[in-house]
Amino acid sequence: MAPVEDTCASLRAQISATEAHLAGLKRDLAEAEKVAHSARPTNDYENAPNCTDTETGTGRWPLLKEEYKRYGRQMIVSQLGLEGQLKLRSARVLLVGAGGLGCPAAQYLAGAGVGTIGLIDGDTVESSNLHRQVLHRTKNVGKYKVDSAIEALRELNPHPTYIPHRTHLTPEDAPAIFANYDFILDCTDNPATRYLISDTAVLLGKTLVSASALRTEGQLMVLNNPPRPPGDPEGGPCYRCVFPKPPPADSVVSCADGGILGPVVGTMGVLQALEAIKVITTPSPDNSSSTPKRESPSLLIFSAYSNPQFRSIRLRARRANCAVCSGDASVTLDTIRSGSTDYVFFCGSATLPSLLAPRERISPKAYREKHSQPTNLEKSIMIDVRDKAQFGICNLENSINVPISNILASRANPSQAELPPWVPAELASSESKDPIYVKLKELGLDQNGQRYIGDIQGGFRAWREQVDPDWPEY
Repeated sequence: MAPVEDTCASLRAQISATEAHLAGLKRDLAEAEKVAHSARPTNDYENAPNCTDTETGTGRWPLLKEEYKRYGRQMIVSQLGLEGQLKLRSARVLLVGAGGLGCPAAQYLAGAGVGTIGLIDGDTVESSNLHRQVLHRTKNVGKYKVDSAIEALRELNPHPTYIPHRTHLTPEDAPAIFANYDFILDCTDNPATRYLISDTAVLLGKTLVSASALRTEGQLMVLNNPPRPPGDPEGGPCYRCVFPKPPPADSVVSCADGGILGPVVGTMGVLQALEAIKVITTPSPDNSSSTPKRESPSLLIFSAYSNPQFRSIRLRARRANCAVCSGDASVTLDTIRSGSTDYVFFCGSATLPSLLAPRERISPKAYREKHSQPTNLEKSIMIDVRDKAQFGICNLENSINVPISNILASRANPSQAELPPWVPAELASSESKDPIYVKLKELGLDQNGQRYIGDIQGGFRAWREQVDPDWPEY
């Protein structure tokens, strides 16, 4: 009976969302009438007595005069038309994340006239966001991202209703928040939240547009399209269908660590908005030849420095053993709300165990005092494991750059007689007893304990705080 109960719960949630949507439309109508009556000349409708601009769908013209001007260029596109514009106007879209993906996506959805746009994000604007999160402004650094974004969106288009959710998405709150929207956009950057968003969207019967971006590459998928209850093979695949197992926790790289080009994440956000508009305005498929069929699910891959830049991989239908959308689903709204479905545990922890003894770790301040005094003749070898681009931005004098990617790629075996090619000559020397500040003991470079090998705690962030306040922060 579990699938039937889930279907009933999903239908109740959709009814609740529809009722909330209707109440929102009534409020919007009342506000629009107020503005129109206060600003409109008394003879505004003398030449069109049957026109009721302030009403939605009950008069001669279903849109406001200003809306016809605003959206006219897109309404004359055959795939949209007036019918599509009215669908956009009545749609309620939730964007989870108001960062690099969410900003351009929200911008184009608002510009297109989506009636209700919700934004959920618990972060505040930082100056490091501004090169790619195009809705935010320098003056809004420190402000909640959702508030900063909505401020800009209202300037772009005052017609939609904007709803801020100033919080990080949690399993306890996700079902209640999602129930008030028709479509979901995943604009986040971590696997645990991606699975939570997809699971909740499927169980509530919502189509999901998911995207990601890192460095110079991005991915895009439209999931649970068409939305069908768990067990219905006609429904579109979910995130778990495509990725039944999450990536290893220590392989997940954030934009802060891996970097990102603004136009790359902007491209993916714009494509999310485009896919959302297509889903909202495309009629539901039926047996008639005139009704367009739903596109087959696919994974769109974008690579800024490749030729061609775009390629598409066709996705399979729903997995028969999917934990969420199959007939034997183990994930339900109750397991999500109660925390029984533990997303952090499922995706694993990126917190690595400490492999160094206390004496093998030293603070930046202690290192500076020990090795930078003129009276101290002891030399040391500093290994900087950032990638080449970061090393080029700023580095310590006399440090040696050995990117961690080179170290991990070699997977050297300690029993091998030869050291891997990335080991610098200064480190390989058996005569040198200079201490090394990086973890290389497994290669035998500690010379059976005769040579000190250690780690500087806190990295360059701690170096800036304790030693050099002018060290660039990026």
